[in-house]
Amino acid sequence: MGEENITYVAEFVFLSLSQGPQTQEWLFVIFLVIYLLTVLENLLIILLIHINSRLHTPMYFFLRNLSFADFCFSIMTVPQELVHFLVKRKTISFAGCSMQIVVLLMVGCTECVLLAVMSYDWYVAVCKTLRYSTIMTHWVCVQLAFRSWASGAFVSLVNTTFILCLPYRGSNIINHFFFCEPPALLKLASADTYSTEMAIFAMGVVILLAPVSLILVSYWNIISTVIRMQSGEGRLKVFSTCGSHLTVVVLFYGSAIFAYMRPNSKVMNEGDKMISVFFSAVMAILNPIIYSLRNKDVKGALRRVTAK
Repeated sequence: MGEENITYVAEFVFLSLSQGPQTQEWLFVIFLVIYLLTVLENLLIILLIHINSRLHTPMYFFLRNLSFADFCFSIMTVPQELVHFLVKRKTISFAGCSMQIVVLLMVGCTECVLLAVMSYDWYVAVCKTLRYSTIMTHWVCVQLAFRSWASGAFVSLVNTTFILCLPYRGSNIINHFFFCEPPALLKLASADTYSTEMAIFAMGVVILLAPVSLILVSYWNIISTVIRMQSGEGRLKVFSTCGSHLTVVVLFYGSAIFAYMRPNSKVMNEGDKMISVFFSAVMAILNPIIYSLRNKDVKGALRRVTAK
């Protein structure tokens, strides 16, 4: 009888980022501008790399995948944020929350692997220059990109299965501003979440720390090779590109490790939620600027397209 009368959660309610109507309107405008710029930047990079034959290299092939991942991340989070700025009751259905978790985990985990793949590509370009074209063939690049997306899909499937199989029949107020994050959702489960937390932590170790290890090894070899270079111009060029990649790596992995790899990560404070907001809204607009739009090849391709 008790089980029959239990009502399972059909929708979740988000917290408000600000209580003042005027502040909400300003935030709506700010996030709308960020969203439009993010979509425009990433679609522009994907288009430029596709139509310009000079950009058909492994580095830009992986950049196109990264831009597509950022684009998917933005369209799954920011539009809902914009709607919530305009309504009083900020809700999402259980099905919508489930879909959001699947896509966000897949895209986020894919980016983790892509950043490691890009560091490996740069390692081959710097340390094995003469063999670069034979090692990083188009088929190898396609395989690496496919495995990056497949890894993201696998981790997303495992984590989502553990999270959504838990019963949710109590409070439906998510301790978050805009989207369903596993740590915030686990707090609402009506059962012991220890095994789920351990599964998410294990997947986090694999998808976060393993790529980070590959990045560290790659850059150790890159720096060792650059130090031995006699050409100051060549050394400066390598460090410039490395700096862009490392900036993205530090921002991306720093936010992800802080959110998911700490003890008691399901207890989210205001700082954690603001990092999630930064991660969802700002990172996707920073990646194209840091990685591509500062690159002279991309800027040259953009000038040629606009001239035509």
